[in-house]
Amino acid sequence: MRLTEMVNQLESCIGRLSDEQVWQRGGEHENAIGNLILHLCGNMRQWVLHGIKGDKDVRVRDAEFACQGGQSGKELMDGFRAVTTEVMQEIRELPTERLLEWVEPQPGRPGKTILGSIYQVVTHVYQHGGQIIALTKQMVGRDLDLTIPRKR
Repeated sequence: MRLTEMVNQLESCIGRLSDEQVWQRGGEHENAIGNLILHLCGNMRQWVLHGIKGDKDVRVRDAEFACQGGQSGKELMDGFRAVTTEVMQEIRELPTERLLEWVEPQPGRPGKTILGSIYQVVTHVYQHGGQIIALTKQMVGRDLDLTIPRKR
C-alpha cells in the first residue's frame, strides 16, 4: 500500500536527523518536521479512524503545529507507524459497499464519500511527506536515494 512506502521513506529521513533537526524551524512561519508528522497523525486519525471507523474525534489541530519538541524522532515515527498501521487495517477491512457512503470527519467542513476520504488521506500524507523529504535533503546536504540508489 502507498502509505507503507511513505512510512518507510519518512523513517529513512528521520533516521538521518538529530532530534534537534526534527524540531528545527527556519522561521515562525514554517513547520518543523516534527509538526508535520504530528499533523499527519492527527489528519489520519480524524479522517479514517473517526470519520470512517467511528472512533471519537480526539484531534486538536492547533496543537500539532504549536508543539516545539518533547518527542524524539524515533517516538514520532513510532506514533506515525502505529497510526498508519491502524488506518491501513481499517481500509483493508472496509466493505466495498461502504465506499460511496457519505461521511463528515471534520466538524463544520463539507463531507466526502469514504472513497474520497481515503484519497484525501493518501494525497495529504504524500504532500507533507514530500515536504519532509525536501527538508531532510536540505539538512543533510545530499540526495537520500529513497527510491533507486544511484551511482555518484
